[in-house]
Amino acid sequence: MDLGIIGQAAGLFAVTNIDDILVLALFFAQGAGHPGSARRIVLGQYLGFAAILAVAVAAAFGATFLPESVIPYLGLLPLALGLKAAWQAWKDHRHGDADDGGPQGKEGGPSPLEVAAVTFANGGDNIGVYVPVFAAAGVGGMTAYAAVFLVLVAVWCFAGRFFATRPVIAEALARWGHVLLPLVLIAIGLLILIEGGAFGL
Repeated sequence: MDLGIIGQAAGLFAVTNIDDILVLALFFAQGAGHPGSARRIVLGQYLGFAAILAVAVAAAFGATFLPESVIPYLGLLPLALGLKAAWQAWKDHRHGDADDGGPQGKEGGPSPLEVAAVTFANGGDNIGVYVPVFAAAGVGGMTAYAAVFLVLVAVWCFAGRFFATRPVIAEALARWGHVLLPLVLIAIGLLILIEGGAFGL
């Protein structure tokens, strides 16, 4: 594999996914204390990113799974999940259940599909960047890009978990994560909708 392509792929991934580290840290903080939550978050991140890659590769080959006009409406996914998380946080606060001091069952924390939906929706702009790069790179280059991207997804998951488990950050996320996660998801959703001109915005 050409070192130049590896460097280009790593740079492209970092530039287009820098915001995912914050979202991942919030997901890992939300899943803290729930057995298996880290595995579910990593699985969801891979599912979401694999979907982004699949659409980008298909588009580079000329298939149109997602018309360009549809991409801004992907913002509805994180917006809906953010509103759901905000509603849950409000209900928990109202009933005094925001923190019961321990694990809350084997399926606590975000589900793989929730993480995948946010990853895919947040990656709508990535698709627009990846398609011309993939088309120019050819099959060999595209394979190299995809391989590097999939390795870096693991690095991103590690970084998100690392930040979520640093004492100062973990304490802040434990205290404010139930507020930050909905806010970040809603902000991402609105940004995607507004920047893409969805609903004539």
